[in-house]
Amino acid sequence: MESKKKTEENRVRHTNPFFGRRWSLRVLGASLLFSSALLRAAGPSLEKSILFSERTDGFTLYRIPGIVVTAKGTVLAYCEARKFSDADRGEIEIHLRRSTDGARTFSPARQVAHLGPRLPRNPHVPESKENKDLGGPEEQTVNNPVAIAARDGIVHLIYCVEYMRAFNVRSEDDGQTWSAPVEITAAFDGFRGDLDWQAIATGPGHAVELQSGRLCVPFWMATYVKGAPLRKAVGTIFSDDGGQTWQRGDIAVPDASEPNIAPLPDGGVILTARNTHEQRRRLVTRSPDGATDWSKPAFAQELLEPGCMAGITAHPGTAAVPAPLLLFSSPHTTDREHAARRDVTIHLSRNDGKTWPFARTLQPGPGAYSDLAVLPDGTVLCFYESGTEKPVVQRKRDWAYAHLTLARFNLEWLEQP
Repeated sequence: MESKKKTEENRVRHTNPFFGRRWSLRVLGASLLFSSALLRAAGPSLEKSILFSERTDGFTLYRIPGIVVTAKGTVLAYCEARKFSDADRGEIEIHLRRSTDGARTFSPARQVAHLGPRLPRNPHVPESKENKDLGGPEEQTVNNPVAIAARDGIVHLIYCVEYMRAFNVRSEDDGQTWSAPVEITAAFDGFRGDLDWQAIATGPGHAVELQSGRLCVPFWMATYVKGAPLRKAVGTIFSDDGGQTWQRGDIAVPDASEPNIAPLPDGGVILTARNTHEQRRRLVTRSPDGATDWSKPAFAQELLEPGCMAGITAHPGTAAVPAPLLLFSSPHTTDREHAARRDVTIHLSRNDGKTWPFARTLQPGPGAYSDLAVLPDGTVLCFYESGTEKPVVQRKRDWAYAHLTLARFNLEWLEQP
């Protein structure tokens, strides 16, 4: 049984009917319109750079990556900067780095939220964290940043404070400056009739603008009250007026957490969610408008579920790979121990996420949370937590969180046999 499990987990296919070597050559050979410069540029490409490292700039750890590409092509990479410990709660800020050259170089990191008044601590914590050091009463947790790069050039950043209040800030200059925070917790309060939550968290990762112009933000909520009829769930909030006001959608997936979302060609969305079901596969649902009429959640058999946040993004395709695509990133294992988070893998679907027949390992070894974005030229960006062979701090277990690494790669890298 164990041997069968390992065989399944290590299976990462490198060919399929759409990405075989012969198919690529047929397309290239038939496309006389390609310029010689484009042909010279073709070929697999993968580059990696570290954007944040633990024990630097006065912070213990950087976690929970998110990334978007603005309407002008600027790359915004953001994360939680954990000041005094690696715990999920304590003194935590949101830091961001910008790139205007296609994610080759980045500005220094700076704090972008929460720059409003400091807020009181959340008195509710999971039972598993009750005996952990989560910081003192003067500390403040700013958590789960989620950006939306809207087509009009405005960038929205939605985040939570103490897992109990939510705010929105916006930038009209590609992330150089940000507005004062506006509280939007009321949209989440609309779910209390379904689940009287004690914690809320947007994303993590990024959110989306739909073809209709609707801004759609996935989030999870939980109560720690034993015996509650529903203890955790995934849903969305949305805005139809450019982020001025926000409303609740329907619950998308009960008994799930840490959702990610991508737009579909028909104007709807696909949402996947972390879960603890014994199938150990990612849960998937769809909605025609990002808020209502969610399909019955189903398991994506190719997407292993280690109990970890994952990334998803739509890709418009390229001249060589001309169909709309979905890309998905996550550790490729079903082992739910945090020490076992490893082998961050890129999965690809050509049928709106119905199947994921192709995958390639991006980062062998320790690796965990990730997010995805696409540059205007089709280059894919994966911003992810990665480990190191020789950690800065000696630990008793594998450590997937030493760095936040950015990978740049093209579809040719994915199609290699």
